[in-house]
Amino acid sequence: MHKLHKIAATFFLITLIGCSKSETKTTTTQLSNNTAFQPKAYVQLKHPDWSKNATIYEVNIRQYTPEGTFKAFEAHLPRLKAMGIDILWLMPIHPIGVEKRKGTLGSYYSVKDYYGINPEFGTKQDFKHLVDQIHALGMHVIVDWVANHSAWDNPLAKQHPDWYSKTPEGNFQPTPWYDWDDVIDFDFDNPELRQYMTEALKYWVKDFDIDGYRCDVAGFIPVDFWENVRRELDQIKPVFMLAEWESRDLHAHAFDMTYSWSLWEKMTAVTKDHKPIGGLVEYLAHDVSTFPRDAYRMTFTDNHDKNSWEGNQFSNFGEALEAATVLCGTVNGMPLVYSGQEAGLDRSLQFFDKDLIDWKTHPLATIYTKLFELKHRNHALWNGKLGGVMVRIDNDKPQQVISFSRSANGDKVIPVVNFSDKKATVKLDSKYEKGTYRELFSEKEVELRGDDVFTLGPWQYLVLVKQKP
Repeated sequence: MHKLHKIAATFFLITLIGCSKSETKTTTTQLSNNTAFQPKAYVQLKHPDWSKNATIYEVNIRQYTPEGTFKAFEAHLPRLKAMGIDILWLMPIHPIGVEKRKGTLGSYYSVKDYYGINPEFGTKQDFKHLVDQIHALGMHVIVDWVANHSAWDNPLAKQHPDWYSKTPEGNFQPTPWYDWDDVIDFDFDNPELRQYMTEALKYWVKDFDIDGYRCDVAGFIPVDFWENVRRELDQIKPVFMLAEWESRDLHAHAFDMTYSWSLWEKMTAVTKDHKPIGGLVEYLAHDVSTFPRDAYRMTFTDNHDKNSWEGNQFSNFGEALEAATVLCGTVNGMPLVYSGQEAGLDRSLQFFDKDLIDWKTHPLATIYTKLFELKHRNHALWNGKLGGVMVRIDNDKPQQVISFSRSANGDKVIPVVNFSDKKATVKLDSKYEKGTYRELFSEKEVELRGDDVFTLGPWQYLVLVKQKP
């Protein structure tokens, strides 16, 4: 090639490369400045700081003590604090309707007065004292709120009949499709109802210093109502909101936490219905890939709905109860304890009548205490985006054993659970998890070297812990 031609070709090539680099730089700059291509966090609300590593406990005041009062329940507060409970969720505290009442005492969820206290439990002064005692111990309290429906004899039915939905004949009705015959359904298309309900919610936060609400059948009510409620409550104080529902849309601006019904159902399918473990593994996969990173999920083996209508923790999980409890305490989510679980509650409590919990010492209390102490100090188990993502550790017994790691801020937790009724000798593909750990329950030191082998009995589990110094 002629020398001049070589020079020209070289210059042309340098120009092309220069243009290519310039165009790449321009494109990158354009992308970085274009908000349409930037990831956005789905959860826009701010969780109260005290909820970041919290646990939760559902209080059934009626069945908790022979007296069934706020004052009598106060005696249990130090024990619950020592067990590692942070949030006390009180089932509805309001007067219960008499008209069409179920059972002798009626359902907590048939509210006669949103501004009143159920006289069975005590007075407003008693309730305020309980809230103060809970706060003095460093715990927080949320109250169960029933916005979807009221008792038939709630004065609102006569004062504002237009606030309720109606049958084609124009009569009051229970929530459509349900047999909740002791309540009548509100119509949240009515702005005046929305304002009344919002002001009532604000009242208990302002005047009694409660820390938020658990909202009954929250998904039956328009999301925009809850979003406005959250804005107004947060102007009073940072609140914690739990929705009795399982849905992404409630997390953006309204609720800190929703129920993980799916986890309970998948665990029950394996333990009670003898289904393969695949559905449970699929739940964990979907949690990682589909649920908002900073949305809290409430995990449980029992609660008042399951306890009343679908048996109890022992009938659903049997010999697998400890394994299910450990899984609930280590997967992504906030673990719940229902009244009496720590005492080995082995029957369903009556819902509409007095049915006292039999308080006794039980191994589950120790398991809860160890799991909750770990959750408090180990960042890997913290809630929402502050906790570690569940990363699957492959093993050679995928039809029996669930193994994964969670890491955050230098801390790590590795649960290994034989979620089956057969013994398993399992090899973990643990090459990325090498190091020295301490097993939570035995307190023995465990060294992972990669391709580690463990023998686990039916429903046996390990929780390997590494803590940043």
